Amino acid sequence: MTEAVAVRYATPTPIRTADVMAKGLLVAMLLMAVVDPDGSNLRDKAAEARAVGYPLVSFTVPLIWLLAWRERASFPWLADLLVTLTCFTDILGNRMDLYDTIFWFDDLMHFANTGMIAAAVVLLTLHRSAPRYRVVERALAVGATAAIAWEIAEYYAFISGHAEHAFAYEDTLGDLALGVLGSVTAALVIHALWHRGQLSEAAPQLDGRHLV
Repeated sequence: MTEAVAVRYATPTPIRTADVMAKGLLVAMLLMAVVDPDGSNLRDKAAEARAVGYPLVSFTVPLIWLLAWRERASFPWLADLLVTLTCFTDILGNRMDLYDTIFWFDDLMHFANTGMIAAAVVLLTLHRSAPRYRVVERALAVGATAAIAWEIAEYYAFISGHAEHAFAYEDTLGDLALGVLGSVTAALVIHALWHRGQLSEAAPQLDGRHLV
């Protein structure tokens, strides 16, 4: 019986650097948000919950890799960066007060961040030979679930007791729609890149197959 050999790829330095920097800046900004929520524009926006939840999310891929994939595959830097960016951009957007000064910024975040989460899971769990319908199916399953989970968390964390409560229903429907659209867009982009022979080294693989 032939022993499986890990397939290891060299990830471009800019992706590795961006991932490490995003994680470091995320942790720093979260600490500042807890100490000074007003300065981070997170007063009454669940700064403490973000300070706990965002590191857990952004370090999920490294933890899984250390526990299950380390001996079998190279680290999935791109997928990890996409996950980290979903947390980093939200904190940065609040820090720069973009949510309150740019009316479409919140919509952009729901579209882009849900898409990035879906893209990361697709890269980690599907082979580049997967048909388009399967990529879209996986992205929708992840993206829709993530969008619903975020809306529930957002409601109970700060909207239920906030002045925005009166507009929560309409806003939630729009956010869910944007999340679904972002997931489908991410799926189509990844499939198109795979079809062109790109992103073939973006996720952990073993003997040409993805690990999950």
